[in-house]
Amino acid sequence: MDLKISKVQKVGKENSEFVRLSVENDCELGEYLIADSTYTNPGQISNKLRHVYWFPDQKVKKGDTVFLVTGKGTNSIKENGSNTIYQFHWNLNEGVWNDDGDVAVLFHEKEWEFTKSEK
Repeated sequence: MDLKISKVQKVGKENSEFVRLSVENDCELGEYLIADSTYTNPGQISNKLRHVYWFPDQKVKKGDTVFLVTGKGTNSIKENGSNTIYQFHWNLNEGVWNDDGDVAVLFHEKEWEFTKSEK
């Protein structure tokens, strides 16, 4: 993948909790989703996804950094020398990674489709 989770930090409090991602190669951020899951056994995760965040469309370049803050705030883009720092807010009212067994899972989805449910 062209995007990599660097760390999940300050867990348990929505206003300070964040996931830091490193851009390994130029890519489209809108092709990525991040989710909260739990370990079921060492090295294995549950198929139950409790929170999912789909990044907005945004071209990013190798060396850029992306932060996803759990709490409320305004998204921002800041130049940092030759690289750019992107900060997105999930706008949740509680921490996501608040249990010892929680893990962040990054998905790369280039194609997707949806169907509206019918009554």
